[in-house]
Amino acid sequence: MRYVLVGVLGLILLAAGYVLLWPVAFEPDEVTVGPNPGFIGPYAQNTALRNVRYLGEAMGTGPEDVTVKDGYAYTGLADGSIVRIRIDGQTAAGPAPVPVMPGTPVPTGGAAFEKLANTGGRPLGLQHDPFGNIVVADAKRGLLVITQTGQIFPQAQRFEGRPLVFADDVDIAKDGTIYFTEASMRHGIDDFALDFYEGKATGRLFSFDPRNGQLQKRLENLAFANGVALGPEEEYILVNETAAHRISRYWLKGPKQFAKDTFAENLPGYPDNISFNGRDLFWVALAGPRIKLLEDQMKTTFTRKVMFRLNMIGLAALPVTPEPYGCIVAIDLQGQVVATMQDPGGRTINTVTSVNEKDGLLYLGSLATDRIATIAVPPQLLQPR
Repeated sequence: MRYVLVGVLGLILLAAGYVLLWPVAFEPDEVTVGPNPGFIGPYAQNTALRNVRYLGEAMGTGPEDVTVKDGYAYTGLADGSIVRIRIDGQTAAGPAPVPVMPGTPVPTGGAAFEKLANTGGRPLGLQHDPFGNIVVADAKRGLLVITQTGQIFPQAQRFEGRPLVFADDVDIAKDGTIYFTEASMRHGIDDFALDFYEGKATGRLFSFDPRNGQLQKRLENLAFANGVALGPEEEYILVNETAAHRISRYWLKGPKQFAKDTFAENLPGYPDNISFNGRDLFWVALAGPRIKLLEDQMKTTFTRKVMFRLNMIGLAALPVTPEPYGCIVAIDLQGQVVATMQDPGGRTINTVTSVNEKDGLLYLGSLATDRIATIAVPPQLLQPR
């Protein structure tokens, strides 16, 4: 009996030693985030987003971002595909049925999608350049250009001798300069949760000039650099710092040129992509509501190291998955929230990753759907402000 007790005690000590002391490639920083306003006040709960419609037939998992041009909506999927679909719901055979709600079988003859290319990686943000090419921020392959015939040309894969780890979103200036984000220098898309949990803030903003191939770092030390959008007259560019629940601004022109400041902060969720409607609003996709347990654990490195070790042996899950929730936010040029559209519980759409306005419609991407979603811009937001 004594030997059994000694053995059990030894196992307990070994387990405790592993949980408390075993060296791991995980070096968390202490992080304190701003207050969570919750879904009250300007973010008051509503169900407007439950009225989304879906374009055509299922395309594949996770249409993350959407760009619209010449009657087609383009997106990138988890399997690396770049696809497009007619936004009027037509195919070569004629008109398609009205887009259906999720869970409803897609009628035969519905609008079909076309596969243009496959990057061999994970295409995230994408935009059309002035020549009709699709510029893609691919999480695994860096910055790519895809021609109208589907040819793929890598543009930027390394900076200062090191590979780009996690290209995320992209926007393009009128002169062709490409701005894109790298979410993290430490963790790629397959381990993105570790970047949130570690709290190192290694995200960056780059500009790339396709005329001479110059790649320039504009910002660094961003807390998971995600969506990016040029503002009016391209005076500044906004960058979503997902892990910090804020939107940062980098000035490109004027007396504040090259300075960084905060455009909006203390959002009630995780800002993913952002877009400018060309007039007076920025649209922000919140991928989910904030996670209280995660924020509590971010205050101490000890707890997170213990949780990480337990996670490695399957005894604990990291608290990095938000509850299902759909939310997009309209923010004016002063950084003030003017409207939200929500789906509490994510009954119709959740994990919204992008929202782009075109001709009175909003086009939504999501990691949790297999099609592009659309919804009309609220009438009051179409009026001059």
